[in-house]
Order: sequence, then C-alpha cells, then structure tokens
Amino acid sequence: MTTDTAHRSDGTSRTASTGAWAVLLPAGRYDAERLVHHDTLELTGLDETVRPRPGDDVAVLIDEPVRVVALGRVAAATGTRPDDPEDPQSDREAALVVTYTRRAFDEPLPAGQLAPDRPVTPLDPAIHRALAERLGPPPARRTWLVGLDLPIEADSPAEAVRLFWSYVQELGPRELPAFVSPAGDELAMQAFVLGAEANQDPEEDD
Repeated sequence: MTTDTAHRSDGTSRTASTGAWAVLLPAGRYDAERLVHHDTLELTGLDETVRPRPGDDVAVLIDEPVRVVALGRVAAATGTRPDDPEDPQSDREAALVVTYTRRAFDEPLPAGQLAPDRPVTPLDPAIHRALAERLGPPPARRTWLVGLDLPIEADSPAEAVRLFWSYVQELGPRELPAFVSPAGDELAMQAFVLGAEANQDPEEDD
C-alpha cells in the first residue's frame, strides 16, 4: 500500500492510500469502450482469488503491443447494467467495476515493460503513478457539434424519425458516419466511422 496521486476526470488530483492493479481488456472490448462513452468499465468471469478493493488504482491495458488506454479506480460492484449492443459483456453480472478517471482510447500510451499474463494482476503503485504522470491531466473540454444525416423515405415526419432511430440502433458507430466540428467552426467538420476520421468524399478517393 502506498499514498498515490491520480488525476480526476476534471483535471484535479486526489490523494488516497490505495493498491494498484493492471486490467487487460478482453478481445473485442477495446472497440466497445472506444466507440461508446462509458463512465465505468465492468468485467466478469475473473479469478475469484483476485480481489481488488474499492478505491484501488487501475491501469487499463490492451495488448499486441501492451498499451495503456485508461486509468481508473475500483468501485463497488453494481450487479448488472442494461444491455449495450456495442459491449459484448454488458448483459453479464459485473465482478469488477472500474470508474474511469483518465481516458486515452484514441491515443494509447506505450506501457513500457508491462507484460500482464492474466486479466487482472497486481501493479507496482510507483508504476501506476508514473503512468499517470506520463498521461497527465485530461485535455480541456470544449463544445463540439455532432450530427448524423440520413436520407430516409417515410410517409410522415414522425415515421421518418422512428426509422432514423431504428437505423441508428441497428447500424451504430461501426457503420454510420458521424460529422463533428468545433462549435463556431463548421468548416472544420470531419466525418468519423469506427471512432476514427473517415473520408466521405468519393472524389478524393480517385
């Protein structure tokens, strides 16, 4: 146990006496966490002998190569959560709940010599502290305009809206392009598919 300082999601710091753990995301979970915003990470099917305690620090990792995609703190388990089609484990009982304090899903941080061989492994608190310092506080928040335009044939405006939400639920962020621009600078609009910028101009592909 050691006294550690970790960045909150609002950029402030918090000091507490905690342990530290490395959590390796299972296959397919990285995309689920990257494409749809979640306040917490919930994992099931873990070794019952591994018992991180509420308040412990967590470094969330992906492998091949090993990189840090988030930091968090262990929270009390909440049982189940509503089914999320983008999350392959959302309909299972949660055994470990991690509240995110810092996200880096779009720009994962190389994890150095870390090589976890299990989903949850103890982590030297000094290493967690070093990772937190390398990530730094979250960038300043700003206002973005995000839109989704779909041409829909329908017999009324209300029916068009119903079809719109059906398409959004069915296709989701893996297939539908969302258009985003800084508020007040619509000329800087970019299209995103699968969480990454995607060119939507067929003439530029020629």
